[in-house]
Amino acid sequence: MHMPQLGLGTFRLQGQQAIDSVRNGLELGYRHIDTAQIYGNEEEVGTALAAAGVPRDEVFVTTKVWTAHLAGNLLVPSLKESLRKLRLERVDLALIHWPSPGAAVPVAESMQALLAAREQGLTGAIGISNFPIALMREAIDAVGAANIATNQVELHPYLQNRRLAAFAREAGIHLTAYMPLAYGKVMEEPAIQAIATRLGATAAQVTLAWLLGKGYAAIPSSTKRANLAGNLAARSLVLAPGDIAAIDALDSGGRIVSPDFAPAWDRG
Repeated sequence: MHMPQLGLGTFRLQGQQAIDSVRNGLELGYRHIDTAQIYGNEEEVGTALAAAGVPRDEVFVTTKVWTAHLAGNLLVPSLKESLRKLRLERVDLALIHWPSPGAAVPVAESMQALLAAREQGLTGAIGISNFPIALMREAIDAVGAANIATNQVELHPYLQNRRLAAFAREAGIHLTAYMPLAYGKVMEEPAIQAIATRLGATAAQVTLAWLLGKGYAAIPSSTKRANLAGNLAARSLVLAPGDIAAIDALDSGGRIVSPDFAPAWDRG
């Protein structure tokens, strides 16, 4: 799997706004686009991809299977519907978006169905999202760690998921950070602002550079072309050890996304 480390997220983007964001991102040089069935914007993402004129093999596209489609007989048909909306023959990465609420569908059933989707050529790679360590173990038992390309989780300076990150690293499973800018909260963080001022960068760039430097992928979203361009520039920003330590110290377990159907999160 050759997933570009910095991608463009599309959470909460709807209609023309989603089309414009993806179009601008592709024009600026993004080559990793992240969407999901529940976002309700796969068709718009597909429209932007089709209009961009970027060769298909140059764009890495991720979508995520919603909880209503995790049963073994539902997952593949739902992914085929996603492909229809995206106007693609296959995605590059398909993820289980959330573990089945209340474990209604066993992790093994969903993972094996996802593996079957890969074997059918519907996706290049498979993975998981919002899986704590206990459920990561179940996913590994079901299909093997080598078949799990990434675990996409909330990860930012205020929620660094260190236990999960250590487990993933030991298992050889990559992490993708969603909500990497803590829904804009990092822009008001004095410690990050000070680093940004000294480096002539933005707080968003500093935060993304911190994530990328740890080896994570990150998928920030924006409706503004200037912000999209600025985020992309984070790839060339290198932080000093003292700067990294200052951001590391911000961890407070400050989770933003935790719906009532969320699994039992790891602490620390």
